[in-house]
Amino acid sequence: MSVNEFATRNTTSSQQAAEAALARYEQTEDLIQAFAHLDKEQVRRLAREQENRSGPLKGLLIGIKDLINTADAPATYGSPIYRDNRPSEDAPIVQALRAAAAVPFGKTVTTEFALFHPPKTRNPWNPDHTPGGSSSGSAAAVAANVVPVALGTQTAGSVVRPAAFCGIYGFKPSFGVLPSNGLKTISPSLDTVGILGQRLEDIQRVFNVLRTSPEITSSLLQAPLRLSFLQTPWWEELSDDLRDRLKAVIAHLSANDGQFEIQRNGKDSLFGELTHAQQAIMGAEVLIHLGHERQHHLELLSPALQAYLDRCAQTRPAELIQAQGLVNQLKRQPELIFGDADLILSASALGEAPTRETTGDPVLCRAWTALGIPCLNMPIGFGRQGLPLGLQLAARPGQDDLLLEAATRIAHHLGTRSIALPELRS
Repeated sequence: MSVNEFATRNTTSSQQAAEAALARYEQTEDLIQAFAHLDKEQVRRLAREQENRSGPLKGLLIGIKDLINTADAPATYGSPIYRDNRPSEDAPIVQALRAAAAVPFGKTVTTEFALFHPPKTRNPWNPDHTPGGSSSGSAAAVAANVVPVALGTQTAGSVVRPAAFCGIYGFKPSFGVLPSNGLKTISPSLDTVGILGQRLEDIQRVFNVLRTSPEITSSLLQAPLRLSFLQTPWWEELSDDLRDRLKAVIAHLSANDGQFEIQRNGKDSLFGELTHAQQAIMGAEVLIHLGHERQHHLELLSPALQAYLDRCAQTRPAELIQAQGLVNQLKRQPELIFGDADLILSASALGEAPTRETTGDPVLCRAWTALGIPCLNMPIGFGRQGLPLGLQLAARPGQDDLLLEAATRIAHHLGTRSIALPELRS
């Protein structure tokens, strides 16, 4: 199924878009279970209200990750501890969507506190496989063609990895560019709101409405894009079909009439150090920000989360100080890993989505989240099991517009601007 075949793609009618999304929800939800909460009549009421308004996102249905507060729906954060939590007001990012005439469409499933315990949601390409975590419901709802766009969050790899596993675009902006107040804090130096979508154009539209920084038109795109290909220390752990596909992508871009200058990035070791630094920082902050839940509701935490918090408590102070020092140095001097490149290309995940016993490994996303730089998953085809594969693009701090413009240019050359979506019925 092409995205252009779905009714929401060519309408600015909020009510028509809502009815199409609700119909698709009915067709798919029993199979993929992407939503933690959806009130159909509330969606229809919101669509009627937005029908008479004007705004840059009119007619756009947007799924809201259940880590984000909403005044008209529960915010459970993926935990039974908060099953009855009803926020008194929308998070600012949801307020901005409403003001732009978008229609928030339900609450999409998150993993437990946006961490690693597998959720109920299934991958639309194969329900025996994970959609990834923690923005599992957002990625699945977009890939299943229920909504064209959904909000997610990323603390390790929770936007880019689900997007890769579900074969859609997933954009994690620079840290702090999208407002993150009004969501459950897990790791305040890492938590970043992101956008998952079927089309880069829609991601750009939503980003421009929600951003707290001005749009910057880059002159770099008038010249050849300087791309750096990073294998990372986990190159040999990538599936054979993903390695072959990445090599083919690099070869294809290299052959495109001087539009791209591609070099090998030799900073694999530094990438590995950043990855381990992110783990230390995240662990220390999660331990603090889930301290109340650990102390007062331990029995309601999954065994996997309990074990993770126990491991976090073993982090030595010296290890944390060293990790923070490395990350801060690279934030000040991104050229230490970028060199003279505009973008770094790497794999988004180790291969196709694994089965549902896990959400997959965020190891290839952690370093970029630690640095707070913008990154994006681009679908680049399918592996041997028929599941999507992803290419990760990363840009320097604050170069969000360059990243999105470059991604559009790269997608055009790879023929991936129009992505495939799965045929599925409950």
